[in-house]
Amino acid sequence: MSTISAKDVMSLRNKTSLAMMECKKALIEADGDIEKAEVLLRKKLKGKMEAKADRVAGEGRVEIAVSEDGSSAALVKVKAETDFTAKNSNFIDAVKKIAQLALEADAGVVTPTDAMNELVDELRITTGENISIDKIEKLVGEPGKTTYGTYVHHDGKTGSLVQVEGTIDDDVLKQLAMHVTAAMPRPLGLTSDDIPSDMVEKERKFRLEQAVESGKPEQIAEKMVEGGMKKFFSEVALLEQPFVMEPSKKVRDLVGDAELSVFRRWVVGESED
Repeated sequence: MSTISAKDVMSLRNKTSLAMMECKKALIEADGDIEKAEVLLRKKLKGKMEAKADRVAGEGRVEIAVSEDGSSAALVKVKAETDFTAKNSNFIDAVKKIAQLALEADAGVVTPTDAMNELVDELRITTGENISIDKIEKLVGEPGKTTYGTYVHHDGKTGSLVQVEGTIDDDVLKQLAMHVTAAMPRPLGLTSDDIPSDMVEKERKFRLEQAVESGKPEQIAEKMVEGGMKKFFSEVALLEQPFVMEPSKKVRDLVGDAELSVFRRWVVGESED
């Protein structure tokens, strides 16, 4: 059996962030081969992590990557158990790498690849937490015509992206993405036609009940409802919303002759459809 030096144990510890004794045991089993010991630890501890998969992972990070030619973009959300881990530089770097890898996938919802899962497994081993990929999506546009505005909040918990067709200033693109992040109420669609029908029906029913309960005649109640629905659409249709940085303007005014075709707003701890 090879002699296990303290230097080798420390080297393996630095690679894995595991306890010295765990590293020494792995090196003994691997007959002093550091790379083999690291593989053994990964196999051993990955199983432990999978056994903890039922632990709640309510923290995490959102990242966005845009291709070099600007024609595609990828969003990724990775979950962690603690805010401490989510703010760790290794975690942040891994999530960014996953977003870059997602640019190589087909458009739409992306299934995690082996390379992505390896990054997650490494985080599981080094943090001891239940780390998992929550969601990945890739958007694709037309080279030379499509541009993207992105914004990830400083805590990494909210990320927004807008896809625009046509000529538009880079600063405006970022401002649009920041608006999607900050706007309250949250935009539910680009225009009133894009608002989910169940939400529209629920809002209309609520307003009609209010009007009827107020004792208004049916014709007046209907007019009140229609007026209320116009206000509702102006609050939740992105292009009709007052721009957060300059409320006298609508988002539509910032877009100008270009076309805002897609937007996404992802938040850690929430599901997006």
